[in-house]
Amino acid sequence: MPMKGRFPIRRTLQYLTQGDVIFKSSVKVMTVNYNTAGEQSAGARKFVFFNIPQIQYKNPWVQIMLFRNMTPSPFLRFYLDNGEQVLVDVEDKTNKEITEHIKKILGKSKETLEKEERERKKLSHPATFGPKKYHLRECMCEIEGQVPCPAFVPLPKEMRGKYKAAMKNEASA
Repeated sequence: MPMKGRFPIRRTLQYLTQGDVIFKSSVKVMTVNYNTAGEQSAGARKFVFFNIPQIQYKNPWVQIMLFRNMTPSPFLRFYLDNGEQVLVDVEDKTNKEITEHIKKILGKSKETLEKEERERKKLSHPATFGPKKYHLRECMCEIEGQVPCPAFVPLPKEMRGKYKAAMKNEASA
């Protein structure tokens, strides 16, 4: 894929996955109000330019709206699922400070992220079986090299319980 446009590095998968802000599930909408000129909005402009793509990639369920030149001072507003609004003033802050602040107030904690990762790994573990909704495989017979499922291919007589019991009774009689 050709690297065209302004700062094409922002659209690479490596850059997008480096974002570390993952919002709590209660965050539904994020609005960014900033100005395209002026010293007060410099950090907000850089935040929009460099950090918003990463946030969008890591939080696909969050709607992000940008409002340019509609306010005298830059701010972020988050709309939560319970109707609450969180207002964050970003005047005279750098994009790193803004990122750290929203990560602290509305981002998932490291413990929560680690717990979710463990659960995701647990579900994708190849040794678990069950309904497809929760596990990778429904039956042991889906693994290469295992005995095929008796629903599709009949088992040899030597592997059936009834045949073994009959042979045992014949030998003892």
